[in-house]
Amino acid sequence: MSNYLVAALYKFVSLPEFEGFQKPIQEKCIEEDIKGTILLASEGINGTVAGPEKGMRRFLDFLRSMEEFRDLVHKESWASEAPFPRMKVRLKKEIVTMGVQGIDPKKIVGTYVKPQEWNALISDPDVVLVDTRNDYEVAIGTFKGAVDPKTKSFREFPKWAEDNKELLNKPKVAMFCTGGIRCEKSTAYMKEQGYEEVYHLEGGILKYLEEIPEGESMWDGECFVFDDRVSVGHGLKEGPYDMCHGCRRPISDEDKQSEYYVAGVTCPFCHDELTDDQKERFAERQKQMELARKRGELHRGIQFPLRDVNEGTA
Repeated sequence: MSNYLVAALYKFVSLPEFEGFQKPIQEKCIEEDIKGTILLASEGINGTVAGPEKGMRRFLDFLRSMEEFRDLVHKESWASEAPFPRMKVRLKKEIVTMGVQGIDPKKIVGTYVKPQEWNALISDPDVVLVDTRNDYEVAIGTFKGAVDPKTKSFREFPKWAEDNKELLNKPKVAMFCTGGIRCEKSTAYMKEQGYEEVYHLEGGILKYLEEIPEGESMWDGECFVFDDRVSVGHGLKEGPYDMCHGCRRPISDEDKQSEYYVAGVTCPFCHDELTDDQKERFAERQKQMELARKRGELHRGIQFPLRDVNEGTA
């Protein structure tokens, strides 16, 4: 039974005094037993949070009671267990970090394409399809025929686009991401670079998987999500992947058979990336988690040092 409502949300809106939203939002989340992360910056709000349905409904109504977020759109899914360990409302320079000055989706952005129209667009031979997510996300699922930039973080995307213009030489460029926010900036960036016909999937992969029947889908695999569910599939059902708590990459049952897999510490992807000190700390953390579990307690010590948990929140 899925008891936790998960809401992914974002909005680009001018918030010159964004710091003032931190305390009331944090207090409302605590009041409604909601956990997750919300980012606030002068350019808007971005986050994914989860909690009991009634509390989540009240929280979303609370956000929309503010003039700045009156028309805030969110995407819903469900989780059988609490997908986040704590609640954080963080102040940032950007709500999704591209690191390029002057990119403003409120002024210029690509053309939105609804999920029902996406298949026809990406089947057009005049379209080059680009996955704007990071390599560990693309590894477990993407649209058929999509170009994988193999980026480690969204900050690398502008340089990739500059260095790979030969891949982007078709009349139309279509882009997609998990929930839509990275495409707001990536399409704005592409338009600023002079690309005329730039499109992106409205609502992102999550909306597509929610609305498009599996039999009609051009999606192949699972969609990585930035919470303890790790991945979702068609109908936004929780997927089969687990997560390496050393590097936060998705791992399969096959990956767990590797000699490099140590529960809570390393996996085949990060065993040679972590320092001995990190491995020792993660091993101690795993030990404390197991002891807490035996006592029937919930251990809240998981940290993810190698990935920005909210880089692709929405």
